[in-house]
Amino acid sequence: MSSTPSLKRSIEVEYWVVNEAGYLTQPGSLIDLPGAEREFVEPMVEIKTTPCTSTAELRGELFERVRAALDRGKEFGKQLVPLATPLNHEAIREIPCDRTRIQNEVVGEDFQYVRHCAGTHIHIEQQPGRAVDQLNTLIALDPALALVNSARHFRGNAMAPGARSKCYRWLAYDNLRNQGELWPYVDDREDWNRRLQTCYDRFREQAIAAGIDESTFESCFDPESAVWTPVQLREEFGTVEWRSPDTTLPSRTVALADTLAEVAGELDGRPVDIGGNTPCVDDERIVLPDFETVSDYVDTAIEEGLTESLAAYLSRMGFEPDAFDPIADTFDHDGPIDRETARQLRLEYATRLREDVRQSPAMTAD
Repeated sequence: MSSTPSLKRSIEVEYWVVNEAGYLTQPGSLIDLPGAEREFVEPMVEIKTTPCTSTAELRGELFERVRAALDRGKEFGKQLVPLATPLNHEAIREIPCDRTRIQNEVVGEDFQYVRHCAGTHIHIEQQPGRAVDQLNTLIALDPALALVNSARHFRGNAMAPGARSKCYRWLAYDNLRNQGELWPYVDDREDWNRRLQTCYDRFREQAIAAGIDESTFESCFDPESAVWTPVQLREEFGTVEWRSPDTTLPSRTVALADTLAEVAGELDGRPVDIGGNTPCVDDERIVLPDFETVSDYVDTAIEEGLTESLAAYLSRMGFEPDAFDPIADTFDHDGPIDRETARQLRLEYATRLREDVRQSPAMTAD
């Protein structure tokens, strides 16, 4: 398979911010750094790259920005933690704004699940005339979330290897139909736009029924920004976006983005066929399984993690599962985690993140 040096890709990754004792804290001046932004909850920072045309460029920029955050954090006693949940922490405070207020009113108590989640978004530039094929390929690759599962626990209780994905897909948006879950393959752009509009209209109706002012709702949401689904066609950015991966060590995030860009990015004229008996990615074609099979693999990725059968599937689809060591699979805690253990684990993985970005790992591709 050829490399894709001209295809732009970018990363948005969220990290928990802790103090020197491992307790969650606000990012403070970390958000003043290039590419750093606040998220909607207080103890989190998001670090973004610009669109990059190679893995080397993407790695260099992400590592540089994370290092800058670590250096600034050292001055103020703050560290970054690459875990999908804080493992054990009670209420996490939001930064007040109309957008989150509306979600709280509509989603209700279940919105607590979203507050405890830190993830990664990977954007791949749309290829003219092939964006729907890229989107459908991304849908078939969604089970690759298992490669970077990084937390099993929610509020101290063991939930699943993919605790964050379980929170989003099965718990947080359970009362909003088609929200949070993976959507089936798309026929064309019109099909995608119809789905967006339907979701937006339903969310808008529920918001107004909950007492939200219509003009306030419309100032906060449009059809594209009112949808929480793991794979999206983003007109605003001209990308296809994968929102499923947990936050993890930066080197693994870059490796994941590299494979994603190669498989679901510039398709090199290869046809994308859906429903083949043997799903695979090779130099001649891309064959995607039926959506029911994809859904089964996604369930496995969340509930069981990187099983042997899932690893075999991902290998056929262009990944190298052995190159990943999901953090969630390294935890010795299948039962509850108390707050003291969670604090210690946050510090341990803050240290592992620092080590990860200060070494010079080999490149997987350019």
